[in-house]
Amino acid sequence: MSNDPINAHGSCVAYQGRAALIIGGSGSGKSTLALQLMSMGCDLVADDRTDIYPDLTVRAPATIKGLIEARGIGILRAQPVSAQLLLVVDLDRIETERLPQTRHTTYHKHAIPLIYRVTGVHFPFGILQYLKEGRQD
Repeated sequence: MSNDPINAHGSCVAYQGRAALIIGGSGSGKSTLALQLMSMGCDLVADDRTDIYPDLTVRAPATIKGLIEARGIGILRAQPVSAQLLLVVDLDRIETERLPQTRHTTYHKHAIPLIYRVTGVHFPFGILQYLKEGRQD
């Protein structure tokens, strides 16, 4: 197995070493959701591009380390961290179920829990709680 990282198109934040990778198309709100989670105590891993290593460690590529875009404000600085990938959030898909079945996506042959965008104000709070304590299945 190669030790090379996968460079994923997504922003990533972490809470106490447990990371959520936020994926979606351009303009889908990846940086916005990352900033919301950072305002609630998460740390920045990476904005827009995230390196995922075979052991599921996530880090920022050197060229964007410690930087996050805030539309209409500019490029902001943040203290970056590395963390373990725990969750993937897909902003291009909308959750239609009240209590969805567990979904997964795969990076480096590891199945990672996957959730879709929820159209409610509780969405970032739910992600933070997931990073803190996980999900009951």
